[in-house]
Order: sequence, then C-alpha cells, then structure tokens
Amino acid sequence: MDRLAGFLAAHAAVGLDTSLFIYHLEDVAPYATVTGAILASLVQAGFMGVTSVISLMEITVQPLARGLTDVATEYESAISRLPNLTVVPITRAAARQAAALRAVYRIRPADALQMGACLTHGATGFITNDRDLTRVRELEVLVLADIAEATGEA
Repeated sequence: MDRLAGFLAAHAAVGLDTSLFIYHLEDVAPYATVTGAILASLVQAGFMGVTSVISLMEITVQPLARGLTDVATEYESAISRLPNLTVVPITRAAARQAAALRAVYRIRPADALQMGACLTHGATGFITNDRDLTRVRELEVLVLADIAEATGEA
C-alpha cells in the first residue's frame, strides 16, 4: 500500500473512476481492500476526490437492469454523501477537454468525459482499473489491479 499512499500524497485532487465505487459497493475481490483504503483516505481528507455524474449513471445501471431500484438509489446516495468527494457535471469545458483527450488517445467517450471533468476540476491524478487509460499523460493514472497485486490481494 506504500505505492497507493505515495500516489495519494502526491495529488491534492484525484479523479476517481466508476470501477472504484462499484468494486467497493459490491465488495469485489481482490479490489475491496484497496478501494476501502482509498475511500478511508478520502473521508479523512487525505486528498480531495473528483468524479463526474457519469459515475452516478454507471453505478446504477446493473441494479436498475435487475429491477433493484432501491439498490440503485442506495448506491447513488452512498457516493453523493462521501465527504471530500465532488461529483461534477459534464460542462462545456469538460466536453472540450474530453474531445482533446479522445483526439490524442482514442479513448472511449465515457472515459474521456470522466477524465475531462476531473481535469477541469483540478485533478492531477486518476484512479481506475482500465489499463488503457495509462496512455493519458494529462493525469497520473494509477491502476487498481497493480495496487491489489502489489499487496498480495490479486
């Protein structure tokens, strides 16, 4: 977890991708221990977190597909109540930043919008489990699987 602690200490604001929330809320092994540490640091103001409304959409898809509207509402509420986490809208500036990221790195639209929103709100780091996003140079990207593997969780 030293690498994770160093990463969080190096960034005042960190973008959090949807996978982090899904793995935590659904207690997905081997990531739940790592996501728990990240969210504990967030709650303790170890860093400021940024995610976009895309995360709210993505975390509710599966519960809604299964007819579990109460779970979808619970998930959205859990994310929205996290201290030191800002859930940002997709603004025109974020869309422009996303277009620039897609033009250079050819990443998926949702990923570009998520990263663009985080960038426009001051994030310098980004935590995801999508290794393709490590190509993006505008943010330092940390991959959850790498941390889980380093801690012996994976």
